Amino acid sequence: MKNRWMLAPLAAITALSATHAFAAEELTVYSAFETDMLAKFKSGFEKANPDIKIKWVRDSTGIMTAKLLAEKDAPRADVVWGLAGSSMALLKENGILKPYSPKGLSDVRPSLVDPQSDKAWFGNDAFFNAVCYNEIVAKELGLPKPETWQDLLKPEYQGHIAMPNPASSGTGYMQVSAWLQTMGDKAGWEYMTKLDKNIDHYTHSGSKPCVQAAQGEVAIGISMAIRGATLKSQGAPIDVIMPKGGVGWEAEAVGLVNANSAAAKRLVDWSISADANKLYNEFYPVVGRKAESKPVPNYPDVEKAMAKLDFSKMASSRKAVLKTWSEKFDSKSEPKS
Repeated sequence: MKNRWMLAPLAAITALSATHAFAAEELTVYSAFETDMLAKFKSGFEKANPDIKIKWVRDSTGIMTAKLLAEKDAPRADVVWGLAGSSMALLKENGILKPYSPKGLSDVRPSLVDPQSDKAWFGNDAFFNAVCYNEIVAKELGLPKPETWQDLLKPEYQGHIAMPNPASSGTGYMQVSAWLQTMGDKAGWEYMTKLDKNIDHYTHSGSKPCVQAAQGEVAIGISMAIRGATLKSQGAPIDVIMPKGGVGWEAEAVGLVNANSAAAKRLVDWSISADANKLYNEFYPVVGRKAESKPVPNYPDVEKAMAKLDFSKMASSRKAVLKTWSEKFDSKSEPKS
């Protein structure tokens, strides 16, 4: 009888020890991926790595970049997964991202990878800007379909356009950068000054202008091509337009923050794997591994419309560009939630 009573607590201790032994390690992952993508990517990784769990910290590109920079001396993230390449270059410059050589790197498009020899960020996909044009609202208002960026300066569009604030949104910043790099600084700022007269408001989310266009709140949203394609596939009365003159685009990338974590390195490895790229391709036609790039329904032909961009310049000039933009145009921004 005595032995029986002793066995019960012993069994409980053994079970408790086993629970701790098999408890999954938690990784804190900072991201600007769209919220409807997070569950799919988390599930894919955790299925392949059941001993590791992802804890997402998600916000828009600008806010997430600022958060990482603010935490520079005491990083809270283990991995950054799903942030614009220009932001990743800035994080690397500040010592936040650590050099690493993930498995399978040779299969990733060089154009989407950190160009420096001590590589610290690796492209998962390329995301693009577009103009979301509500065909029903535009017809009611008598607004023609814009074909070029210059078309958006026409007086009939006044008050009918929404665009992301580049200080909050990477989508906004990459289009501002595209205008400055393709038109030149002087002409680029002149263009944005004229465009501002037609802007109804600036949002703090890259996808929101397209959502607002789909809902008829505005006729035109300068936004993310993927959001436009998704909404159109869901039946929204929008056309997703690639204006002539070059659209802004960026690599969406992964990078290692906690170099002492083997689990963090496994996540970076998996994020550039073929399995991960197949998941990215459900949302983006251009993914890190060219072999996994397949067409996405209602997604426009983006590769022909890509502006030629210098991502290092985007990173180095970011602070100055955003300061100038905010001084000139921030008064039309929506309140921050």
